[in-house]
Amino acid sequence: MTTISSRLAVAVLGSGNIGTDLMIKVLRNARHLSMEAMVGIDPESDGLARARRMGVATSAEGLDGLIGLPCFKDIRIVFDATSAGAHGRHDIALQAHGVQVIDLTPAAIGPYVIPVVNLEQHLDAPNLNMVTCGGQATIPIVRAVSRVARVHYAEIVASIASKSAGPGTRANIDEFTETTSRAIVEVGGAKHGKAIIVLNPAEPPLMMRDTVYCLAELDADQEAIAASVRQMAADVAAYVPGYRLKQQVQFERIDGERRINVPGLGPAQGLKVTVFLEVEGAAHYLPAYAGNLDIMTSAALATAERIAARRLGSAG
Repeated sequence: MTTISSRLAVAVLGSGNIGTDLMIKVLRNARHLSMEAMVGIDPESDGLARARRMGVATSAEGLDGLIGLPCFKDIRIVFDATSAGAHGRHDIALQAHGVQVIDLTPAAIGPYVIPVVNLEQHLDAPNLNMVTCGGQATIPIVRAVSRVARVHYAEIVASIASKSAGPGTRANIDEFTETTSRAIVEVGGAKHGKAIIVLNPAEPPLMMRDTVYCLAELDADQEAIAASVRQMAADVAAYVPGYRLKQQVQFERIDGERRINVPGLGPAQGLKVTVFLEVEGAAHYLPAYAGNLDIMTSAALATAERIAARRLGSAG
């Protein structure tokens, strides 16, 4: 296996906001990764210009340009920060070269990966999907509830600043809701799931806010759920420092005549669990209010770091 200075060589495909922020995170914070190439399709993009200034190899010819770079032979992981539509072709080509792919689009070709929930199960997967920004923020909370009590239904609402939603985010909104809803079930552990995204046009822009609603079994232990949520929030904050609970976990008993109509379930009773979150970005490249983008790049970096540490035989 080829390594550079005892680090695993990586490249970023996509020179937009997410790809540029990720490149900067790798350069500043990575312990086991070597940032070798940044590739896009706009030769005038700020991401490619920054990469050149930072000494990173670049190409404005997309995936074909990446494969044509001299350093490509060393690259072991490629972060795809383009679009769900383009990712399928990228994945096929990169797999043919034996390159592991970390997918920051909602394409969901590979398994859904939330670092604090299920990364260890998928370290050898050829393609790892980072779900969505809303998924990275909220699915850990759904999992925190479901590991304590059965969750009949979970619904998440991700509210992000309109200014932080670039062309790629807007083009992928349908994929966002579908991918996040499936991951709420497959990774979060809820029986049914639903995801909603809100683009907030407020000025000045607001930080990413997420609300998680879970309908758990009626006799669930509230103290155990609250403790599990607090621990999970701390675990996420270990790699996304701006991730935090906005207030204490809220509980409401829905029983007797007060049943609620739940999508996929019909009239239901249970313990309603409500969690309010805020995600502040690290402002490496993007504004602090763009926590929705920061949590994606932070999760992708944490995933690649763990993969690299394992491959290189490091403890962390």
